[in-house]
Amino acid sequence: MSETDFGVPIPGKVLPPEAWARTAIKRLPPPGPLDFAELFGRTAPVVLDLGCGNGRFMITSAVARPECDHLGVDILPLVIRYATKRANQRGLANVRLAVIGGQELLADYIPPHSVAEIHIYHPQPYHDRADHHRRLVTPEFLALVHRSLAPTGFAVFQTDNRAYAHYFRQVAPSLFELSEVKGPWPDAPRGRTRREIYARKRGLAVFRTIARPKPNLTHDEIAGLVQSLPRPDFTTRE
Repeated sequence: MSETDFGVPIPGKVLPPEAWARTAIKRLPPPGPLDFAELFGRTAPVVLDLGCGNGRFMITSAVARPECDHLGVDILPLVIRYATKRANQRGLANVRLAVIGGQELLADYIPPHSVAEIHIYHPQPYHDRADHHRRLVTPEFLALVHRSLAPTGFAVFQTDNRAYAHYFRQVAPSLFELSEVKGPWPDAPRGRTRREIYARKRGLAVFRTIARPKPNLTHDEIAGLVQSLPRPDFTTRE
């Protein structure tokens, strides 16, 4: 029986054990620019999934796009274990997984202008005001996303929290050209992630935005924007 998220099968065929891959990065090296060619054993476009959860999007993308390499991270070891098992069983040599926060990954490991795509699906909104400082999307984080993307790259931001979507659309245009995705993703009409499937089953609106880095912004200009843009202190509703 195939694995599912709320009744939606996880893509990819589970292979015999002898064909399984080894996708876990059990211990990250000391901070410094990652050598993607060494990490994956080839040179290919790199896709980052920040807060990858159980790995549904990353696995789906890696199955559909074997020409791309995928690095997924999450701060929760348990969900990385689930994602690793699923990627291993499907023989996905174009996947690597590690336990680390998205901000830390971009700040400490991703070379400038080196990745083709950065995906951020349903980051934790942290409803309690005492936890607002833990929110992933901040001006500093957006600056790191801008720095990490290749000039022709793009980022995807998705949430079912209206206030988070509003904040992203308020601050991101300073660094990115935004386009909204109306309706489900064509490649995953029932949802790209476990959370999206759950949200849609509950009748929640899902907000999807593609962000492409603005060219010709200098380091000083970006630093000034980081200082001037509002902090993520918005109020959410449960």
